[in-house]
Amino acid sequence: MATKKRKVAEAKVDKNKVYSLKEASTLVKDINCTKFDSSVDLHVRLGVDPKKADQAIRGSVTLPHGTGKTKKVLVLCTPDKEAEAKAAGADFVGLDEFIQKIEAGWTEIDVIVATPAVMPKIGKLGKILGPRNLMPNPKTGTVTNNVGDAVNDVKGGKISFKVDKAGIIHASIGRVSFSPEKLEQNSLEFISAIIKLKPSTAKGTYLKGLSMASTMSPGIVIDTKSVQN
Repeated sequence: MATKKRKVAEAKVDKNKVYSLKEASTLVKDINCTKFDSSVDLHVRLGVDPKKADQAIRGSVTLPHGTGKTKKVLVLCTPDKEAEAKAAGADFVGLDEFIQKIEAGWTEIDVIVATPAVMPKIGKLGKILGPRNLMPNPKTGTVTNNVGDAVNDVKGGKISFKVDKAGIIHASIGRVSFSPEKLEQNSLEFISAIIKLKPSTAKGTYLKGLSMASTMSPGIVIDTKSVQN
């Protein structure tokens, strides 16, 4: 059953209208029906076949205004890299003890950065980390010897994304406390990064659908033309 607040929020969204990104960035704040500072998410539907390796879109982007969330970062590395990781502000640093913790079910982190040398040890964690989008990957800059830079990027608003089996990319691009301008600018940066990754083998319309929603609010359908200029 929809709550009274949810019904009021739904009444403000015209289901027959396609909004511009600018309009959606304002409206999403107006229809928030939680008492906390909700996450604002973008859902991008792409004209790709994720089963084909060259169309399994994944990448990373640094949002100009960050996500509004402080991310917990684990760095898995050899002892010679630990000081660099700690100095950059990593929340957890080490190797074997954290591999054991993850094998036992611990996943209370948002991002894992790893050095190339330790990746063979981490491979066995794929079944746990893969579904949670936590597996370090060179494409997203989370497999690197420059662990300090990687931690700084994540703490500074860098997010990783990948297309799911349905051909949709979901990402948090801010909070409802952000100004409409910040939400719009973060969204444009995110969408621009996805457009740059368009595979040459993708046929037809690449950016098929776009919507914005905050936690527990109705979705706002956005005109894809309003973001492609």
